[in-house]
Amino acid sequence: MFDLTDKIAIVTGGRRGMGRAHALALAQQGAKVIVTDIDAKECASVAEEIKAKGGEAVYFKMDVLNKAEIGHVFDKAVKQFGRLDILVNNAGIYVPKPALEISEEEWDRMMDINLKGQFLCAQRAAKEMANNPPSGGGRIINISSIASGQVGVGIAGGVHYTASKGGIIGMSETLAVEWASLGITVNVVAPGAIDTPMVQAAQMPKEAMAALLQRIPLKRIGRPEEVSAMVVFLASEEASYVTGATFYVDGGWLAT
Repeated sequence: MFDLTDKIAIVTGGRRGMGRAHALALAQQGAKVIVTDIDAKECASVAEEIKAKGGEAVYFKMDVLNKAEIGHVFDKAVKQFGRLDILVNNAGIYVPKPALEISEEEWDRMMDINLKGQFLCAQRAAKEMANNPPSGGGRIINISSIASGQVGVGIAGGVHYTASKGGIIGMSETLAVEWASLGITVNVVAPGAIDTPMVQAAQMPKEAMAALLQRIPLKRIGRPEEVSAMVVFLASEEASYVTGATFYVDGGWLAT
């Protein structure tokens, strides 16, 4: 099950954290992985890690704010591998700030990277996937967050972040409807508290972390690989009848 042999996958934000874990997990199941992010050197490290484990990977610098750069990278990927089967839209930022202090520029940057960037990559991916023989098809997996609206989880200091992550879910549901006829599925993975460099950089006080863990039935922070397992499922043929859905990987947070 979950065999991705010879599938071609692009991972955005793949240089570290969950993006790195997604790239490694896809490669472990046989996919040929294109690792992209804003830092080519760190992408190269992930690609080399995949190769060291017997997988196949290449890397490209790609800023999801730059539509021309997105197009250039997708062109090179398809030229090298002949097709595109999987897109994992992982690139994103979290820069906390009280709502009363957020500037228009800070709001726009969050939206541009977290939401617009995902759309631009998904749009380009769908154009390539629609041409896949025999009649099109592919998998688009967008990464959102448990803090995305309608589930009772807000983040003080993260209004622009949560708005962008909620937008991803709404966008994905619509793309799933529009692109179903092309054989393309579009789904969302919404992680809870996961041990990533982004979370570590937030430097949550010990008291706040303890309070957070009390809300999680499993009483621990998740590992990136535990999110990647869902990504692999959604990228596989076993998920062929799944589209327009959001999957929360949260240690039971929403069950409390």
